[in-house]
Amino acid sequence: MRIPYTGPLPPPIIIPRNANTPLGAIHALQAFLSAPPTPLLVSPPQDGNSQTVLLTGAGMSVASGLADYRGAAGTYTLNKTYRPIYYNEFIESHEARKRYWARSFLGWTNLHKARPNNGHWAVKSMGEMGLLRSVITQNVDSFHLMAHPELPTLELHGYLRSLVCISCQSQLPRSKFQESLATLNPAWAAFLAEMLEVGALDTENPDERRKKGLRTNPDGDVDLPDAPYSTFRYPACPRCLTNPPILSDGSQSKVEVDNDGAWSSASTAGILKPAVVMFGESIAADVKTAAEEAIDQASRILVIGSSLATYSAWRLVKRARERNMPIGILNVGGVRGEESFFTSLRAGNNGAQGIRCNERADTLLPQVVERLQGINSISKGFRVVDHATASFGRME
Repeated sequence: MRIPYTGPLPPPIIIPRNANTPLGAIHALQAFLSAPPTPLLVSPPQDGNSQTVLLTGAGMSVASGLADYRGAAGTYTLNKTYRPIYYNEFIESHEARKRYWARSFLGWTNLHKARPNNGHWAVKSMGEMGLLRSVITQNVDSFHLMAHPELPTLELHGYLRSLVCISCQSQLPRSKFQESLATLNPAWAAFLAEMLEVGALDTENPDERRKKGLRTNPDGDVDLPDAPYSTFRYPACPRCLTNPPILSDGSQSKVEVDNDGAWSSASTAGILKPAVVMFGESIAADVKTAAEEAIDQASRILVIGSSLATYSAWRLVKRARERNMPIGILNVGGVRGEESFFTSLRAGNNGAQGIRCNERADTLLPQVVERLQGINSISKGFRVVDHATASFGRME
């Protein structure tokens, strides 16, 4: 289940000690990614690989202009009263859905036009170098799939690019849904157009948004204080509207809409929700299993841009710890339970056994990739020279 951890986070610890500077962190991360598998690994991967599985969080996408939860300018940091909508609220309350979709309608444009940043492209390069086994991401922005579609990526908490019907499970592209919202809510659409024209939505910076009367939250949520959310309308699932499904109790459902096509509260089916795992919602069993298998198929884990504040993510690092996998954490700010992940490091660790860096992924990872590519080029050069020497010897 996706449940946020609201307790205080510890200050970041730095491992190894020389990782307290960007250059030191680069060297440590380089050692971590290129180290051979530890002999202490429990149930090593059958193929004997020395690859890393990445676990990424909201901090990975901050450089793309998106808001995060617990960073220096994160929602939980600046807005202590913020509380995301929970799954049961969304399912049970028509008014809660109106409020959710109104705020999402305003925030979608900025989220939709955002693109992967240098950190994502560095992950692509690391995948091409054979350093990575797979990626598990808590993010719902689809940036990993955009940047490196060839690298196996599991979206642990789903994705915002589609909606899913809670009745028939069919999916609908968010872009098409956004068009329907604009048609059903012309006044809101006009307001959104005005906000876009004056540039009010050009930034996810909370301070700048507040100056313009807006509050920004993660996952494309824009709060407009005192807005008439109760006037907002949203469409029904088109499939359920055409063919109302049979309910779990065996009865026939009904899906009703008003004259414009907006979902009616008289309906018993046809509710669309974002294809994300909302807070308080359980992760699908197949996704949970796939995440565990991704951990078991790698030799080490690197956490990037996550405070591990949700149990669904924290438990994966705990699983890695139980397998004696080397653990790396690249995150600005504290991480839930991080002190427990580095208790068995041996003396002289240069990063190969484990790392903890308090640096930004979008600035650090490209430099790590550059160094690793340079080393690979030199190694290939040596192999070419050795091969040429051997050939010349045979000629003699």
